[in-house]
Amino acid sequence: MDPAIVFFGACVGLLVGMTGVGGGSLMTPLLIIVFGVKPVTAVGTDLSYAAVTKTVGGVKHLRQRTVDMRLSTWMALGSVPAAIGGVYALKALQRSYGADFNDFIFVVLAAALLLTGVAVLGRALLPTSALERQSARLRRRDKLAAVSIGLSVGFVLGLTSAGSGALIAVALILVFRLVPTRVVGTDVFHAAILLWASAIAHIVAGDVDLGLAGTILIASVPGVWVGSHLSVRLPTALLRTSLGLVLVGSGLGLLSKAGVGVPTALLAAVPSAVALLAVVPYALRRLNRARSVVVPPEPGPAAAIRDGARPTV
Repeated sequence: MDPAIVFFGACVGLLVGMTGVGGGSLMTPLLIIVFGVKPVTAVGTDLSYAAVTKTVGGVKHLRQRTVDMRLSTWMALGSVPAAIGGVYALKALQRSYGADFNDFIFVVLAAALLLTGVAVLGRALLPTSALERQSARLRRRDKLAAVSIGLSVGFVLGLTSAGSGALIAVALILVFRLVPTRVVGTDVFHAAILLWASAIAHIVAGDVDLGLAGTILIASVPGVWVGSHLSVRLPTALLRTSLGLVLVGSGLGLLSKAGVGVPTALLAAVPSAVALLAVVPYALRRLNRARSVVVPPEPGPAAAIRDGARPTV
């Protein structure tokens, strides 16, 4: 058992618990870049462990009645077959590209991470709408939209393991205008169904390292549990913005690994932005507290008379 994998599993679990997104988008590049796992194995293993963690969250949200079951079902009609198709497309590309496959999948995965990072940043910046509702109005065009969104996100997930949380969440906000609690619950529940379909397809294809998946789960499940409790105490918008920047940085790092000329200054800008997001709000809070300290006024004549003393002339 590699302690580093356990540590990163715990960190990713915390982020998933606090923000609801980021599991597949973060763990796959970590397995590839840090631990040298083959891209196909990293994708399959990541999907397998994520299916378990999302199922835990999905059951919790189902019990809390924060899941739009009809909307989840219509999205799954498109996402489940598309995810299985994405897995077999990945195998076909592996046979087609041969020795150049790793560089190709780095570019594809980087594109998915950049798209997911932008989606997470967009979700953090989206204003609350007065037209939000508890359940989607599933007219014919809404059902077609749900199936279409499921098809696109499912294929991307089966191919890269990224995007199941962030991309669906943005669609639930922009297209179906669900209230935040329903966005999170429906997103997590649908992602669990989608991840199991993708994971089983990868297991059948022989792309999953079950021992590695078990090692990640040892720390990620408690991490999700702790993160879900911390989520009510930390500014979610700040966390999502930081996560979005990290995903963009991971995508740029994979592009660099594939031989694409990414400027070093751009790679350095991402951790700098995350650090600023962490430090600036803290500094502003300290400054506001310092300004809000009230200095008691000097005792004047009225106070002296009230205390029984004669005012001085």
